[in-house]
Amino acid sequence: MKVDSGGYPSTVLQAADDAEAAERGGFDGYWAPEIKFDALIGCAVAATRTRRIDLGTSITVAFARNPMTVAQQANDLQLLSGGRFLLGLGSQIKPHITRRFSMPWSHPAPRMAEFIRAIRAIWGAWETGDRLSFEGQFYTHTLMTPFFNPGSNSYGNPPILLAGVGATMTETAGEVADGFVAHGFQTERYMREVTIPALTRGRARVGKTLEGFDVSMPVFSAVGDTEEQRHRGLAAVRGQIGFYGSTPAYRPVLELHGWSDLHYRLNAMTKEGAWARLAEIIPDEVIDAFAVIGTAEEVVSALKRRFGGILTRVTLQLPSDLDPDRRSALLETLRSPCA
Repeated sequence: MKVDSGGYPSTVLQAADDAEAAERGGFDGYWAPEIKFDALIGCAVAATRTRRIDLGTSITVAFARNPMTVAQQANDLQLLSGGRFLLGLGSQIKPHITRRFSMPWSHPAPRMAEFIRAIRAIWGAWETGDRLSFEGQFYTHTLMTPFFNPGSNSYGNPPILLAGVGATMTETAGEVADGFVAHGFQTERYMREVTIPALTRGRARVGKTLEGFDVSMPVFSAVGDTEEQRHRGLAAVRGQIGFYGSTPAYRPVLELHGWSDLHYRLNAMTKEGAWARLAEIIPDEVIDAFAVIGTAEEVVSALKRRFGGILTRVTLQLPSDLDPDRRSALLETLRSPCA
């Protein structure tokens, strides 16, 4: 299991600072989120300030763009980073695509599969110089003159990881992507009973298994040696669970545990504008299912127990002031194979 760093920086410069800190701290990778800035640009800045770690987008909103622009940006980032780029794609949800980005929304899983196939067709045309001829239901790319062809990338094409929560999009990831970015709003039970079986079905469609297929996940955690530190982290976790739990797209995770009523209560509160109060109604049993809480050693032990043998990459936030030797030992524990 590789151990990555991430978080919620507000600017591309903060993201680059975080990536630098992750590299100094011995992490294997850094994932830039697309919340308040463009994750692709965040990775570009980080690529100029790091030398070793992988740099990924978690996630790039695919449906706010088109396959040609993403293919070009990912190609540039692969070159800029020296082959360290991971293209993480996600669909976002309909209200954001149609009302925030003013882009079309329909049949998200088939559209995403076609989006990824179109990117690969564009990269293929650049590599071979053959005529670009991609005609699908949602995207058509049939023009690529030599003047606009950057040629093959000396570092090869970056891996494409697809994010998802529901079984349909997860199956799609197994079928067309090189890896899967699990949403942090997943429990161990949901991962084992829904996510992994769906990925396995998707891989089987193309005659493959999960061998060599990346499964990455950012975990909700509250890490600290003192009760005060853990309490601060727990407050943030409650807020995250309340926010995601209010969104219909993530309701299946709660449904699996018999917590549908919680979703409807949270959703109703958002319609009333009570965003700040979502965390107040999250029960402790829900926190325990979604998050890992304790000292750094306790959190690492819990992650190994929950997700060892399932995840190939985990994104974990550790305190910035953690002793370097202690942090190194914890990272090595997570990387080591399960007994």
